Parts: sequence; structure tokens; C-alpha cells
Amino acid sequence: MTDRHQEAEPAAGSSLASPGAEIVAEAAKSGMPSAVGNLWTDLGPVGAYVISFNLLKQKFVPETGLISHETSLYWATGIFMTAVAAAIGWSLSQGRKIPPMLMITGVVVLVFGGLGIVLHDKQFIKIKPTIINLLFAVVIVGSLAIGRNIWKTAFEHVFQLPDKAWRIFALRWAGFYVFLAILNEVIWRMFPEDVWVNSKVFLLIPISMGFMLANLPFLMKHQLPTAGGADQV
Repeated sequence: MTDRHQEAEPAAGSSLASPGAEIVAEAAKSGMPSAVGNLWTDLGPVGAYVISFNLLKQKFVPETGLISHETSLYWATGIFMTAVAAAIGWSLSQGRKIPPMLMITGVVVLVFGGLGIVLHDKQFIKIKPTIINLLFAVVIVGSLAIGRNIWKTAFEHVFQLPDKAWRIFALRWAGFYVFLAILNEVIWRMFPEDVWVNSKVFLLIPISMGFMLANLPFLMKHQLPTAGGADQV
């Protein structure tokens, strides 16, 4: 509890020109798109995945064999699994509590990525993002159903909103995760494998950032005034 308030204090006493600028700055620190609390743990594994896949698709790599174009997705998935495990291990080494979203991602990545590699079945790998995003949506809606808004828990050190606004904010993200799940199904079923892999960086990240920014006016509108700023307990 104390740590969270200590994190929030610098922003409360900030000399930023406007509440909107403060919200943008705090959202950036919070890794808002996936709520895992750290940009490195969000984007590092995805970057390693996409880069390794594309390297194994280069002309100097043989078409078939143990390390080849044919096995590029499996090698990239193995690297992705290792990077996700490293991200979780790094968070633990920093004494941080692993957020639910990162735990869900880690479990699904390891289970379905492992199944895809062991069974040599790319479908397990390609449906993995669909399952992760649907689970995110279920966790958000489920937390609302039991009266414990997980999105409020994740972002209450950044935003001060009335409960109704927290609920709307959470439902928007739940709907967005369902959209991402559908989009993943469309891309991997209708487009070549390299398009599906590269869409993670060149399509999904920009869409997620755009959705985050599109929500800022709503958050600014409903941001509750704070009395005393840094004097808050």
C-alpha cells in the first residue's frame, strides 16, 4: 500500500501544464495497454519473437531442416516463451508482485506454445493470442461481476475516477480484448504466416496505443479533483 502511494506522489506534485499531460505521463509509466506495469515486459518478448521469426526467413537460411524457413515459427515461439519467462523472472527479482494479466499471458504462452512445438502443430501457436485476449476479457468482466474491478485496482494509482467511470473504462477494455481476439482469428486464417507474425508489431501495437489514447478524453473528463495533491495519504 505504501509503495503505491509513494509512486503516485511525484505525479501529484508535478509541474506539468495540464491534467491531460499528467494523465498521459502517468499512463505511460504504467504500461497502460496491457496493464502489466512495465513496458519492457510487454514489448520485449514480442520484439524477440518477431525479430527471430524474420531472421529465420532470410535467404541465407535453408528452406528445410532443423533450423530453416519451415521451422521458423517454432523457433520464434520457443524464443518468445523464454522471453516471457525471463520477463516474469525479472519482475520477481525486482520484488514486484506479478500482475494477473502477465500471469495469464505466461501460462497460456507456455502451455499452447509448448503444445505447438511438441506436437509440431502451428494451430496451437496461432490460436494462443485469441485465448489470451478472451481470458483478459473474461477476467475483467468477472471482476466486475464479483464487485472487484481489476482495472480500478491496476490503475487507481494513476487515475481518480468515480465507480461508474471505472466500470465503463473496464468494459471498454474488455470489449477491445474481444476485438483483438476476433482480429487474430481473421489474420491467421486469411493471411500468410509472415503477415500474421509481423502484425503483432506493425498492427496490434499501434491499434492498442490508439485505443489507449482514444480513452484519454474520457479519463480526463471524469478525473476527480484531488485536494492537496502530494499531501494525499
